[in-house]
Amino acid sequence: MFEKPVDDETALKLLERHHGEDLFRLVDANRKRLRPWMGWVETTREPADSDAFIRDALKGFAEGTCIHFGIWHRGKLAGVVGPHTIQAMNESAEIGYWIGREAEGHGILTRSCIAVIDYLVDIRGLNRIEARCAVSNHRSRRVMERLGMQHEGTLCQSVKLPHGFEDTRVYAVLAAEWRERRKRD
Repeated sequence: MFEKPVDDETALKLLERHHGEDLFRLVDANRKRLRPWMGWVETTREPADSDAFIRDALKGFAEGTCIHFGIWHRGKLAGVVGPHTIQAMNESAEIGYWIGREAEGHGILTRSCIAVIDYLVDIRGLNRIEARCAVSNHRSRRVMERLGMQHEGTLCQSVKLPHGFEDTRVYAVLAAEWRERRKRD
């Protein structure tokens, strides 16, 4: 199992098949609050849907095209983070993340994103890390800003959410910028 410590109470673990039930329960418990921002919530209707996601994620991990980590806080699955797209040729990745209500507001997600970006830059040798979110998703935008990612632009009506099409903000950080920022932290 691939595991990366975040802090004394939190670790990132590669999602594996036996995590399917826990993942489904977490999604189901947070369905209402995730639905406005995460289109996949509508297609996650039963544990088999989470199992299929993990199966595809493991295939992507083996192929080097994505990594989906479970965020384990105090021994419980609290959320998911990782690059859902890795472009080896361009040495870039786009990360995504979400966290359950119980773990929200304690910096767990931000620290988990830092661990992921450290891994992508220092171990995988990627040059550009990107993240995107709907313009109205203020909490997600604040995570990117706390990470020191720069807002590079807005894509008009680029995501279809349950409430309709919405603009997407694109944030990114380059490896050299990340390393410099981490030296100062």
